[in-house]
Amino acid sequence: MIDDAISGNRIIGIIQPKKPSDERQSLEGNSIALKSIGCAGRITAFSETEDDHVLITLTGISRFQVTGEDETETPYRICQTGFASFADDLIQDLGSDDVDREHLLEVLKTYLEVHDLNADWQGIYRSSSEFLVNTLSVISPYGPEEKQALLEAADLKNRAEVLVALAEMDIASQDNESGTTLQ
Repeated sequence: MIDDAISGNRIIGIIQPKKPSDERQSLEGNSIALKSIGCAGRITAFSETEDDHVLITLTGISRFQVTGEDETETPYRICQTGFASFADDLIQDLGSDDVDREHLLEVLKTYLEVHDLNADWQGIYRSSSEFLVNTLSVISPYGPEEKQALLEAADLKNRAEVLVALAEMDIASQDNESGTTLQ
């Protein structure tokens, strides 16, 4: 897939499989249903390792909706996609002013303290709300369902709200483990 993408337009789609309805069902092959929304990215850098692996850097372009799937002999799946619903993804900083940045930073600070983590606060303060929300969404330690919820958020403000809600639930669960009560 990577070789084909590099020799072409360098664009690949990333999409989660739907959770199998039967626990015995494998997550391999074309029989597994896919989530309806994924993200297209462009391979902006790559390097080959000594053991014939390829390390890639993907730059996100836009979310997409799966509209169909091609039958193919390739070891990867090829889908038809629609981008129209996500045209706003291409407008830089759209919705940044709608994000409650102060609350996001407050929750981020608490989350980092609870997990004994540090951050480059100067870099955080300098970054745009769009960059901050999207970067936190990508690097957050949440599972596939939570990541999918972040991806499917209608706009930047909604994504920030989902991110804050996930962090607050995590903080509350840490408080419960320590025996304190959240009021």
